[in-house]
Amino acid sequence: MRAATMAAAHRLLLGGLSLALLVVAAIAAAAGGGAGPAAVVGKTAVVSLRELEGGRGAARQTRSARRYADAKLAEMLGEHKKSGAARTSTTVLELKHHSLAAIPDDPSARDAYLRRLLAADEARANSLQLQKNSRASTQSSAEVPLTSGIRYQTLNYVTTIGLGSGAAAAANHTVIVDTGSDLTWVQCKPCSSCYAQRDPLFDPAASATYAAVRCNSSACAASLKAATGVPGSCATTAGAAEKCYYALGYGDGSFSRGVLATDTLALGGAARLDGFVFGCGLSNRGLFGGAAGLMGLGRTELSLVSQTSSRYGGAFSYCLPASTTSTTDSAAAAAGSLSLGGDTSSYRNKTPIAYTRMIADPAQPPFYFLNITGAAVGGKPLTASGLGAGNVLIDSGTVITRLAPSVYGAVRAEFARQFGGYGYREAAGFSILDTCYDLSGHDEVKVPLLTLTMEGGAEVEVDAAGMLFVVRKDGSQVCLAMAGLPYEDQTPIVGNYQQKNKRVVYDTVRARIGFADEDCSFV
Repeated sequence: MRAATMAAAHRLLLGGLSLALLVVAAIAAAAGGGAGPAAVVGKTAVVSLRELEGGRGAARQTRSARRYADAKLAEMLGEHKKSGAARTSTTVLELKHHSLAAIPDDPSARDAYLRRLLAADEARANSLQLQKNSRASTQSSAEVPLTSGIRYQTLNYVTTIGLGSGAAAAANHTVIVDTGSDLTWVQCKPCSSCYAQRDPLFDPAASATYAAVRCNSSACAASLKAATGVPGSCATTAGAAEKCYYALGYGDGSFSRGVLATDTLALGGAARLDGFVFGCGLSNRGLFGGAAGLMGLGRTELSLVSQTSSRYGGAFSYCLPASTTSTTDSAAAAAGSLSLGGDTSSYRNKTPIAYTRMIADPAQPPFYFLNITGAAVGGKPLTASGLGAGNVLIDSGTVITRLAPSVYGAVRAEFARQFGGYGYREAAGFSILDTCYDLSGHDEVKVPLLTLTMEGGAEVEVDAAGMLFVVRKDGSQVCLAMAGLPYEDQTPIVGNYQQKNKRVVYDTVRARIGFADEDCSFV
């Protein structure tokens, strides 16, 4: 996360989706395979508490979604008959969502654990507000696994990368995936002050292709300043060549400091990128959970998106999983994906991709903005002065969506009216979540869904898994998973919790962001 709190990490498992797997997935989707106990009813969803807790199961497809899946399957089969193979190759990086069993079962321990994670998310959201005044050729594709960071003590998503050559290439590094940051960095040996991480530290001495960036390079000056807000500094140690040092600070006091370097980057063990510029962190502290570092997917020159634009055309997408398994074994956890490149052959979207304009803010160059012009809860349109009033940040590194006070007030009031009308009892608020209910004794609940209308008419319906946050496992405290900002003129944020089970496409060349419904849980 850039100039903000990073509280997340997800394990990235390599995956390659062949045409055969895509066909099987589409057939299963078209047939309603994998559907759990949840059923979409109009603009509401009937969902089990087990599903809200992270169990397997997805809302059944609407009739239009099934028709689209059937049409897509027919198109895929027709293409297969013509060519006998997929038109473009895709390397898949998996995104996983680990089981909430990683959260303590004891009510008091669980309470403290969730409060800490939500407080970290609040610090990130606040720091993003503070940043407001601070500062195409031949295309191929890569797709990598993306997972939940629950077992890394965070509510964000992580993936696994490889760095270096020789002995160094044997180690994996689990990094937080963040669209609000630019510089990718990992903790390195010899670390003068490092937080505890699950993976081994990256060892530059074990990689024959590692090289420190020289101080007279553009990466050390203008590029680093655009990515971090601070240009590099120069120093020499023990008679070695002069090196460029970076200092990256986040709004909550977290930081990473070290050597700006280049080495070979491996994405899911398949796609290899030579000369990748990254931060080799020698002094790091903050809310990074047990992750090895961070992957920056922002918009400046040092981001992964920009550094790979000649290969991937400045486009990427992700699908964030909502479901989890009953095990903390990362190899068995359900996973989503991070796709680098504009190839759509690996997508399993159930609805067509609807695009809206990607807005740039010169004062905040790394970030992706869009405009939300309308909203509805349970199909009922809302009126609020904050709709269409300014740029909205879409961010993979923020968990809970923050809305302008006028918009959140309208959403909360209509949600409470409909949800309370179903007979569910109110409960005390929790941390930043102020609209909570006692759902104990209910195996299933009927959830009004939030629909956001984007500039240009694209509609995004929040998945049932993104509507409610389960605080207590017995269902006695379940909260609306959104919050309001303190002031109307602050920047609203669409967080990752409300992006679950969506294919979110970032096309920087055409300046557009796309959304489609997709079951993001692969096993």
